[in-house]
Amino acid sequence: MAPDPSLLAAIFAAIGQGGEGLPLVLGLCGAQGSGKTTLARAVAREAERRGIATAQLSIDDLYLTRAERERLAHEVHPLLRTRGVPGTHDVALGLDILTALDRGAPAPLPRFDKAQDDRLPEAEWDSAPADTALLILEGWCVGARPESAAALRDPVNTLEAAEDPQGLWRAYANAALAGMYQDLFARIDVLVLLAAPAFDVVFDWRLQQEAELRERAGPGAPGLMDAAGVARFIEHYERLTRHILAEMPARADLVVRLGRDRSVLAVNPG
Repeated sequence: MAPDPSLLAAIFAAIGQGGEGLPLVLGLCGAQGSGKTTLARAVAREAERRGIATAQLSIDDLYLTRAERERLAHEVHPLLRTRGVPGTHDVALGLDILTALDRGAPAPLPRFDKAQDDRLPEAEWDSAPADTALLILEGWCVGARPESAAALRDPVNTLEAAEDPQGLWRAYANAALAGMYQDLFARIDVLVLLAAPAFDVVFDWRLQQEAELRERAGPGAPGLMDAAGVARFIEHYERLTRHILAEMPARADLVVRLGRDRSVLAVNPG
C-alpha cells in the first residue's frame, strides 16, 4: 500500500488533535502484511519534512529473544516458542523507551531480525533523538484489548484445537495482553487501524512478505518459511486479529478500510 496524500493528511489532522504527551504517540495497527511499516515510514518522512523530530518503533522489535521464547516454551507452553502473541514481547523495554522519551532524552530502539528469528545485538539498534516529538508505534496488535474468558473457550483454528486443546496458551496470551500491554497502549494518543477486508487475505499478504524477506536475507536464513509454514504461522495470530477487526473500529481514531490488494477504499473516523 503506497500511502496517498489524502491518507497522510487525515493522519496528520488526527495527530493535531492528539494528547499532551512528549512525545505524542501514533499507534498504527493492522494485520500482517497490511502495509503498516510502509505507512509508518511515509508518516515519518512527512513529519520530518514538517520539522517534527520523529522515531519509529515496531512492536515486532520488542519480541523476546529466541532463547527467552525457548524458555517460555519449556516452562509455560510449547506454542510460546513462536513469536507473535502477547506474552512474547518485552513490554517493559517498550515502557522504558517511552519513559526516556517523556523526559526528552534519547532512547535506544531495539531491532528484531525476522530472517534470523532473533533480536539484533544492541550495537545494531537505532536510536530515537532527544526531544522526540512524535513516536510512531506500529504492529499487528498495537492497541488491542483482551478477549472475555468465554471467548477463549472454543478454538478458532486447527492449531488451537490440536496444540492448545485445554486453552492454556491462549489464556496465557490473553492474560498478558490484559497486563502490561495495556500500560503501553495507554500511551497511544492517536490510534489508526488498517482494516483488512477479512482474515483470509492475511495468508496472501504474509506470503508476499515472506518472499520479500527471502529475497533480502537469502534462502538459508533460519527464520524463513514456505507456504505451509506461513499458513501455520498466521494461525498463531488468527484469534486476536479477528478480535481486533471486530472490536477496534468502534474506538480507533481513524479506520483505513483496505481492499484485497491493500488499496485504500475509505478513511473514516472511528
